[in-house]
Amino acid sequence: MTPRDDAPAPLDPVPEPHTGLMGRFRNYFLTGLVVTGPIAITLYLVWWFVTWVDGVVRPFVPLAYRPETYLPYVIPGWGLIVAFFTLTLVGFLAANLIGRTLVDVGETFLGRIPAVRAIYRGLKQVFETLFSGKGSSFRKVGLVEFPSPGMWSIVLISQSPNEDISRSLPGQEEHVSVFLPCSPNPTTGFFFYVPKSKIIEVDLTAEDAATLIMSAGVVQPGSSPDPKKAAALAGMANAARIANASTLRPEPAKAE
Repeated sequence: MTPRDDAPAPLDPVPEPHTGLMGRFRNYFLTGLVVTGPIAITLYLVWWFVTWVDGVVRPFVPLAYRPETYLPYVIPGWGLIVAFFTLTLVGFLAANLIGRTLVDVGETFLGRIPAVRAIYRGLKQVFETLFSGKGSSFRKVGLVEFPSPGMWSIVLISQSPNEDISRSLPGQEEHVSVFLPCSPNPTTGFFFYVPKSKIIEVDLTAEDAATLIMSAGVVQPGSSPDPKKAAALAGMANAARIANASTLRPEPAKAE
């Protein structure tokens, strides 16, 4: 039976992916990288933080109270435990009348030193805002047209400026202070005041915005890690192996 002349031409076959030996090794390598990469980096950061705290706390502890004095090895995390209980004890003492008196005396002493006064007051306000749970800083995320028209950047919305700064800003519109983090290091960036009407608020958390900035847009909001992705990569490698084996099989002879 001959095909009709007006029949649609058959579509070109989709080229098969490279399923050779190197392709399988590549899939296995990517699978191992996806599985072990986040775990390794997380463990490294935790280990770095623990050893850093141990190095800071150890010089302040007498030798008689260090575990390595009586043991042949150093216990990691011991300095972190000491720092935790020390900070808790300081907070307990500062909540009492005597502790508050000592804190007031110390703040008065630091307030009389010109260079130290500005640093201490600024850091105190930052820590009180971040850890008191009463502030609203960096709880909203927005978009600002920056650095040029048509280009939008993610910003973290902070507090409104005080009365002195508000009077100095041009125009009658209300301004908002924002922080524009840089990629891939969100701890650095730009701080500026922008009119409230120029900000487009987005439904993102500060954590999602930080992840988006650190990944340079690779990890988009809502694309939470799927635990089945590693298995999917392994399935791709297995499918490549099966496809490669099927291409090596001789085709059965057709009956005349």
